[in-house]
Amino acid sequence: MLKYLIILLDDNAVSYCHYAPKAELGVSITPDILKKAIFWAMKENLSVQFVHSKVKMSAEIATLIGSIDHTDIALSDADIVVANDWAEATTLKYSKGRSYVVRTAFENLLDESDTLKSLLVRADRVNIVVTDVENFSDYMIGKYQEFLEGLIPTIIDEYKRDHQVQFNLLTDRLMLNEMNNCNAGYESITLAPDGKFYICPAFYLDGEQSVGDIDNGLNIKNPQLYKLDHAPICRICDAFQCKRCNWLNKRLCREVNTPSHQQCVLAHVERNASKKLLKEFRKIDAFFLPECNIPEVEFLDPFDKVTKQNP
Repeated sequence: MLKYLIILLDDNAVSYCHYAPKAELGVSITPDILKKAIFWAMKENLSVQFVHSKVKMSAEIATLIGSIDHTDIALSDADIVVANDWAEATTLKYSKGRSYVVRTAFENLLDESDTLKSLLVRADRVNIVVTDVENFSDYMIGKYQEFLEGLIPTIIDEYKRDHQVQFNLLTDRLMLNEMNNCNAGYESITLAPDGKFYICPAFYLDGEQSVGDIDNGLNIKNPQLYKLDHAPICRICDAFQCKRCNWLNKRLCREVNTPSHQQCVLAHVERNASKKLLKEFRKIDAFFLPECNIPEVEFLDPFDKVTKQNP
């Protein structure tokens, strides 16, 4: 069921996910298209997310944005603030109630443990987005596990100080009892500046075919493929914090409903580190999140479970 409309205000709107933002200036959304998009969102009862760029918007666009309840995603002064590297992340002004996204290559992430700890102290929510998932290999598993476990004492200390920091790679799994994926194409759809719908911003920037337009509505072929019940590997998985990125699925496996080995292993290393975080919380409070249970598993890729069940 569709819940969110993501509106790109410009071709080079900030990326808050795995895809690279467009560097060169391009098309900005027109007031006419934006009016139609806002009306469509209201008619469909959708929550609206505006993705901003560095391009200064006109007064008319700003007025239209202010005419509807929404979430802003931008490089600063937004509900969701994005940093494209660690240098940017350290210079941001952190405010209560905001979420902060840091986009990083995997190797750089492993080198920034101390920086990340400082962000967890300053922010209420931190999301890490790895921009080169395809370069992750199994020999990095131990390093990633060590990196995540090294962050646990900081999170525990912050909770002791009554700062319940949220961190997508560790704390999200504790709060979930079912999948909380991105669900692009099912729960969210993106409107680009050209007035056409795309599965998500990455599909637009990659030149993928549109799935309708603001004048004629959505036209998604095989919409069931974007649903969890048509993802045979993901629906048997309990790495509930995994975003199951459809764009990465298609890019790395050529199927929108099939994740790559890299995605699954990363998510399960995070899942297992979350289990250790839960254990540390329960040393402090034996009844901490009593409904949360993260069982031991013998695999890091649920595809292995599928193949054992269906030899």
